[in-house]
Amino acid sequence: MTRRTEWPGADAAGEEEAGPAYAAEPSRGPSEPGRGAGFGEGAGRRSRSRSRSSGSPSSSRAEKGEPRDPVEQARNICLRLLTGTPRTRKQLADALRKREIPDEAAEEVLSRFEDVGLIDDAAFADAWVESRHHGRGLARRALVRELRTKGVDPAVIDEAVGQLDPDQEEETARELVARKLRSTRGLDRDKRLRRLAGMLARKGYGEGMALRVVRQALQAEGEDTEGLDEPF
Repeated sequence: MTRRTEWPGADAAGEEEAGPAYAAEPSRGPSEPGRGAGFGEGAGRRSRSRSRSSGSPSSSRAEKGEPRDPVEQARNICLRLLTGTPRTRKQLADALRKREIPDEAAEEVLSRFEDVGLIDDAAFADAWVESRHHGRGLARRALVRELRTKGVDPAVIDEAVGQLDPDQEEETARELVARKLRSTRGLDRDKRLRRLAGMLARKGYGEGMALRVVRQALQAEGEDTEGLDEPF
């Protein structure tokens, strides 16, 4: 059996290796004289082959080095998933459920990982907002939707997106429009409006901000912006 260790401070690489699946067999001497062809060394090989091929499922798992203890299984799964990529508690819980880890074992491991800081949904949400806003230009509404799908608590989401400066959000919208503006040249004004405002809407920007930013960008290019304050 695999011995349980103090956890989960160690890396996955530091986990104990499973022991050998089978004990060494005693050595056999030469065949005794007078025995038929069905005995001796050849028969021993056939016997061992049949024994291995008819092993139980638990023996097969042991050969692969998988722990039999569901808590150890859950711990190993979570450590692998967290290697290089932060994940929320719900994401890990879903992964354990798919692997048919018992709820009691999953809860024990997830709670322990939270206690030692390996799972931190608040830190995950803060990093997600920072990365997705500056990397993809997503606004608050889009960030809220994404964090909800990852199972982050609504209160934690509100706190994370609340740190996004409204002025910074509008400045990001202007930068997005400026990058897209050139590709809309040659289209009529209304098509440019719909394309640019639609792009901002898909990224979670509100209608009022989208219209204002697009109108100002078109006006700077000499477009007639009369009537562009109406909803699109």
